[in-house]
Amino acid sequence: MLNEEEQSTLKALGDSIATAAQNVLLNNVATAIQKAGTEYAVEFCNVNAVPLTDSVALVHQVTVQRLSDKSRNKHNAIQTSFDSIAWNKIKQSKTSFVTQNLNAEVYFYKPITIAMPTCIKCHGSKSDIEENTLKLIAKKYPLDKAIGYSLGDLRGMWKIKIK
Repeated sequence: MLNEEEQSTLKALGDSIATAAQNVLLNNVATAIQKAGTEYAVEFCNVNAVPLTDSVALVHQVTVQRLSDKSRNKHNAIQTSFDSIAWNKIKQSKTSFVTQNLNAEVYFYKPITIAMPTCIKCHGSKSDIEENTLKLIAKKYPLDKAIGYSLGDLRGMWKIKIK
């Protein structure tokens, strides 16, 4: 069991890593949109989102995941009961936290919200997303559930396994 000081230290570490990963993704997506629009950004994310988060994980020697109950990429779907419990806690509290599993592995969870108007261009309602972008999302992600959001909505959570 982690004491309060350990919890605080690990929470600060997890938050800094999640913020770094978020910034890398947002900056790259914004650049992709500026370069060639939202269709290009969908293609970019399809190929680069996981490697970008993996690069942050490698620098910090942790495991980084984005998880959601309304995922676009099937690899970002909540799949374990441990993550389901964390998701329910995130939905209720909207705050980050540190926890341990039965194997004493330490995890940091942090909410991901729709924080910028740019996010709505690919995750908003069908009227917010350009028709060609919607078609490409449907092609790349046939099981997509990651639309219908508004600014400020809870989109998912960061999960960081801290060694």
